[in-house]
Amino acid sequence: MIKANIVLDKKIWKKKLEEPEIYFKKKLSKLSKLSTFKNKNQEFTVMLTNNKKMKDLNSKFRNKNVSTDVLSFPLKVKLKKKLYLGDIAISFEIINRRSKSSSFDHELDKMWIHGYLHLLGHDHKKDKDYYLMKRKENLIFKKLNKIN
Repeated sequence: MIKANIVLDKKIWKKKLEEPEIYFKKKLSKLSKLSTFKNKNQEFTVMLTNNKKMKDLNSKFRNKNVSTDVLSFPLKVKLKKKLYLGDIAISFEIINRRSKSSSFDHELDKMWIHGYLHLLGHDHKKDKDYYLMKRKENLIFKKLNKIN
């Protein structure tokens, strides 16, 4: 089973996501049933924060003094029978702004999936890697949001 530890850094998230832990648990339970992710004992942390914190993190770890939508910090450490993949941070303001043309859940799913793929080792520095990662993101997104 894939597990996410949720850190609610900013309470503003509660306006759109009443119970973040349950939201992610449902999504990851569905992800764990997909053949690619079946029998994966993985764990990671998602910090739900704001633009100010994202700017601080981006500045500290990437020398970019701007806010961003999602940051991933891969770690890959074996903890008992689980593989701890690392941490993901997501900005409320950016997700909320983008959700005006879709939905909050839609934008949030896109961001944590993107961050999760970074934790698995994917990147988008080269065009071919960008397209491969984008294809995987879209595939996971579609399967997670498929109505059964």
